[in-house]
Amino acid sequence: MIAIFAEHLVIPAQKIGYAGLKDKHATTTQYISVETKHEYTLKKFQHKQIKILSMTRHSHSIRMGDLKSNRFSINLYEVDSIDAGKIEKTARKIAKNGLPNYFGYQRFGRDASSIEQAREMIKGELFIEDAKLKSFLVSVYQSYYFNEWLRERVMLSKESQSSEFVLLSGDVYIAKDGKLSTPKLIPSKEVAAKKLVPTGLLCGRDVFRAKYDAAEIEKKYDDEFLQQKGQRREALVSPADIDCKYVKKETMLNISFTMQKGAYATVFLESIAGKNYSAKDVKQGKSKKNR
Repeated sequence: MIAIFAEHLVIPAQKIGYAGLKDKHATTTQYISVETKHEYTLKKFQHKQIKILSMTRHSHSIRMGDLKSNRFSINLYEVDSIDAGKIEKTARKIAKNGLPNYFGYQRFGRDASSIEQAREMIKGELFIEDAKLKSFLVSVYQSYYFNEWLRERVMLSKESQSSEFVLLSGDVYIAKDGKLSTPKLIPSKEVAAKKLVPTGLLCGRDVFRAKYDAAEIEKKYDDEFLQQKGQRREALVSPADIDCKYVKKETMLNISFTMQKGAYATVFLESIAGKNYSAKDVKQGKSKKNR
């Protein structure tokens, strides 16, 4: 979409501001920003798959990350009324207790081979000239080890027979204002009230790392020699504003919900379904539906 607008306005794509990426196979709504001098040219814009809904002037351009959340509306087909009720009940329970904030399968490319490329590149065994591809592979590397860390922590919670995410001494938490901290005492009440959220490591330099018991697990999925900057990512996410509508004639359940930025709607659906998907599974599913 950005490339199409750039061609229409005869400007570099970098001159167009946007806050984040959208799913390729979806109907999406997104804000973009361009200089006001292009306003008249935009009024002449026409495209079969893109429609400008509205335009307004603003004093600032949009930058990557300038968003609070994403709203999703997804249709689930061949669902009977009993299953529709179960799905809604499960969805609301997940929203209350929180959801492990895994990176979705989309993060790792079509055939999930990106992690091997990333490892080879970081080891120096594979040279990548394209800066964007390089950046993508680093993010894949960080995301993969975050998912592996989170999987171990979720298993630890299951082994402890806890319905909640088990907290460890030395965990790093993020507050609503974005500040990170490692409290001396485990802040169970604050986490339950969602005032603090436990985080996991996206390995790299200059990042707040866990201590004590939490560090024993985290260091297995760390790479202190990675040159790129590291970050912390929330271990749990809570879908909000859930709305379910069942259409009996079509045996279709529409589920709408809001997810904070960086969280994957597919992970929420996987949790409801009780299974994990891959890009290959989704592609096969689409082929069957087309037939």
